[in-house]
Amino acid sequence: MWSKELEGLRSDTRAFGDALKEQFAGVPPLESTPPQVSRDLRMSGEGAFPAPIFLDHGEERMIGPDGDIGARVFLPDTVNGVYLHIHGGGWVIGNRLSHDLMLDRIARTASVAVVSVEYPLAPEDPYPAGPDVCEGAALWLAESAEAEFTTSNLVIGGESAGAHLAAITLLRLRDKHDAAGAYCGANLMYGLFDLSLTPSAVRWDEQLVLTPGNLRWFVDCFLGDRSMEERRDATVSPLYADLSGLPPALFTVGTRDPLLDDSLFMAARWQVAGNEADLAVYPEEVHGFTSLPSPMADIANARCDTFVRSCVG
Repeated sequence: MWSKELEGLRSDTRAFGDALKEQFAGVPPLESTPPQVSRDLRMSGEGAFPAPIFLDHGEERMIGPDGDIGARVFLPDTVNGVYLHIHGGGWVIGNRLSHDLMLDRIARTASVAVVSVEYPLAPEDPYPAGPDVCEGAALWLAESAEAEFTTSNLVIGGESAGAHLAAITLLRLRDKHDAAGAYCGANLMYGLFDLSLTPSAVRWDEQLVLTPGNLRWFVDCFLGDRSMEERRDATVSPLYADLSGLPPALFTVGTRDPLLDDSLFMAARWQVAGNEADLAVYPEEVHGFTSLPSPMADIANARCDTFVRSCVG
């Protein structure tokens, strides 16, 4: 399933994850902390992760049909396409300012303008507020990219909850606007595609980065008191949707991630629906690993960048 190069990194990757586990052991669970406190801790670097680094050349823009959606934009010297990025954070934390280093890397390496959309967060603004804004941003880009960025080559992507929102957005473009074909690729990193929870999420027993308690709390914040049947609705959980007519996708996930099954199942259903799907599984890697400093993360990020570049090339 993975190369000899990745297998050779397995032991060190496991040790890195174990060290992270010890680091997280002293951090209060997200579900015991008010959402705004968790957001503030994340931005200040006083939580489990260091504060995000802001790059001066990142541009702040207002986009969307009504010009009321905030976005963070990175422009490379050569623009061959546009990458619409939707950030992770369980629909509860994170924002467009959280990923400057990643967004700048994608812009430079894949020669794409990167547009990271700001969407409303739960529980203050639960479903469908976030998906509604992402849909508006994606539709605006499909109609305006040529005028704004001199290209109509579009890729959508995100990590964790952002991957979920990216998949939901593509389905909405297809079903409501006949515009799924406007995007030529989907870069979906360790996404949550079944909000009723897959076996790996339900059975997970390791307290590492994303815990079962975190996961259920995130979903509850996003969906409120919806029943299990409602959580399996195709408009909420893309794993249950008709996936035909969607662009090529790259699914990235680690084996030490409770959302492992989400990517395994979604990649298979994406391909069986008649689309191109590439599944990249990284041994011993944890949830969110592409944002962590490790050789395997470098390999995964390079593969994602190559995928985005190939979609617009």
